[in-house]
Amino acid sequence: MTTSSTCTLIKNVYSTILLIFSIVIITGLIFTEQTKLSKDVHPALAFFVLWGLVLWLGMVEGGQASLVGLAPIDFELYKDSHPIAYISTKVCHVGDNLDRYLMGRQFMVVFIAFCINMAGNPVGSAELWGLPKWIIEFFLARFAMILFTCMVGQLATQVNASHCMLDYINSYFAVFTFYTALAIEFSGLMHISYFIQKVVGWAAGKPIQSNEPPKSARQAAFFWFRVVLSAAVLGFSLAVTLEGLFTGNTKMWEGVSNTVAVILFFLLMSVVGLLEAMQITFFAVAKLKKSERGNAPFAMKTCEILFRGDGHNLPGFMIGRQLCV
Repeated sequence: MTTSSTCTLIKNVYSTILLIFSIVIITGLIFTEQTKLSKDVHPALAFFVLWGLVLWLGMVEGGQASLVGLAPIDFELYKDSHPIAYISTKVCHVGDNLDRYLMGRQFMVVFIAFCINMAGNPVGSAELWGLPKWIIEFFLARFAMILFTCMVGQLATQVNASHCMLDYINSYFAVFTFYTALAIEFSGLMHISYFIQKVVGWAAGKPIQSNEPPKSARQAAFFWFRVVLSAAVLGFSLAVTLEGLFTGNTKMWEGVSNTVAVILFFLLMSVVGLLEAMQITFFAVAKLKKSERGNAPFAMKTCEILFRGDGHNLPGFMIGRQLCV
């Protein structure tokens, strides 16, 4: 056995042990009524909500990898071999529907993760089976839900989908998830993002080009109405968040000043935005030929690292990115 394979085996073993331990203690918290949903409603409901949403999150994350990666591929090529996947892609890869899907999908991820935390995250000063204090404070209160959600609901699905894009979305569950994302985007809650996209494109000297015909007067009015509505929602949400940060009513670590907390908030938001954009970009170029990736120096260097070797660097980035997010 080579040094590399031995190292991989060790990482696989201790990662599996951590995941099993996380699942066990999260389940223990639920059935001892030490999570919000199990305490306020019932442990059984919290248990099934937790697993149901984690599985749905897996489809949301894997579906993104598949639909973005398949964008350059003519969907008529797999119409007969993957007919259910074709139901989604024939809509997603027409006009600006991929952008609409990504918009709705992002809200789904945040909302599902919020509900998962309600079902499995410990409340108050949780104690379980006489575990040592350091395990309670570090692993139980912070780390277990991160590992569980990332490993089960995000990382495994993204890695599998990056290699098996068509197979992953060849189910009616994937079709349901796709149309749910489109419905969320249609609501207009996040339409301010389109305005920000246009402003950034204009500032960069590269106006955003739509893949659809110009909007009619009625369509344009409905679009800008949703942009204004979204801006109002964003403004209110930002005001509430900043009020909490400046008054110290957040879960920021003790000893960190309110001003530093605000700076960290915007800094970390920027990092998350960068990582999300990199993920979409990497999935999009995964199916492009090397000659089609452009000639920007840093982009070429990034692609060289990303697609080097036996194809493990892209899934590796997904794993590291997800834990950071």
